[in-house]
Amino acid sequence: MTHLPDRSETTGRCFGYGGLGPRDDDARRWVRDAIALLNRDAHRSADTHLIRLSLPALAGLEIYLKDESTHPTGSLKHRLARSLILYGLCNGHIGPRTTLVEASSGSTAVSEAYFARQLGLDFVAVMPRSTSASKIEAVARYGGRSHLVEHPAQVYDAARQIAAETGGYYLDQFTYAERATDWRSNNNIAESIYSQMAQEPYPVPCWIVMSAGTGGTSATLGRLIRYQGHDTRLCVVDPENSVFYDNYLSDDCALTGEHGSAIEGIGRPRVEPSFLPCVIDHMLKVPDAASVGAMMALSDHLFRRVGASTGTNFYGLCWIAAQMQARGETGAIVSVICDDGNRYGTSYYDAGWLADRGIAPEPYRDQIARFLDSGVWQPLG
Repeated sequence: MTHLPDRSETTGRCFGYGGLGPRDDDARRWVRDAIALLNRDAHRSADTHLIRLSLPALAGLEIYLKDESTHPTGSLKHRLARSLILYGLCNGHIGPRTTLVEASSGSTAVSEAYFARQLGLDFVAVMPRSTSASKIEAVARYGGRSHLVEHPAQVYDAARQIAAETGGYYLDQFTYAERATDWRSNNNIAESIYSQMAQEPYPVPCWIVMSAGTGGTSATLGRLIRYQGHDTRLCVVDPENSVFYDNYLSDDCALTGEHGSAIEGIGRPRVEPSFLPCVIDHMLKVPDAASVGAMMALSDHLFRRVGASTGTNFYGLCWIAAQMQARGETGAIVSVICDDGNRYGTSYYDAGWLADRGIAPEPYRDQIARFLDSGVWQPLG
């Protein structure tokens, strides 16, 4: 007799309808209304700014930053959170009484809490205890609760367990980020970048530079670059204690690390399912001190604070710009401001916090500042 797999063996069981079957008219109406609510929220929001940096010392190079900190929840993860919840709704996993659960280092959880509140759903964020206090507070302000674990690698199992205990749905950004986002359209950062670049001197960037947390954004960028036939190359920058760079070099998806990344929101101690090295053209690995130093130098230039993951991006962008300049190349480079630096006043912008962790950013801050002012890249070490 042929074995027909149970729904849970293939697409996952239908969650959280509180006794209503997924085909029940009341449940269908609730899901339809929930999707309409999310679409109205998106329609009320303008696109995020594309900032052009004025850098006369980098003659022939145009530098741009896509400012994702201007989303209603203050980070790049706003797009992802909306996509993940739409994915759960349209796949029949989220109903009117479903508890939403996520494993996160902070920003995704903040954005998901925002959307859960709009839908009237309970939300639980499973985060490392090291997550910045402002992110934990933001989850609470949106009506969610935080479950803190000691080590970043513990977030996955804890989130699954809470979802099972509550009869809820584990949103699982690390698995579904690359598939929940429609990389051809609909809330897509890559499409937005190319649309905003259309009237610039170099409409097609030579490089887009991005760090990876889930890997979903780099997957979206790399796929759209190929789908639309652009000559753009994608550089992904990885922080210390992340295994993405090593996976890119070795193709070993079983790699794990002993420590979590000190740069919130990016870098992982395991190779996440959404990380797709095959769509990446080049990777860099940078010290945490370089990420924080570049964060500070860019904040000085913008006259406002950005976060450390933006510093990782910007350090990679400056390295790419230096290589292009040395080869006499011209063109545009685009990267991303991931979130607002005011979230990190008690961490990356606190000298005592940095000293306790052995992070000394000043040499890298000076290196980036000199490069922006003079166009001269002076390697350290």
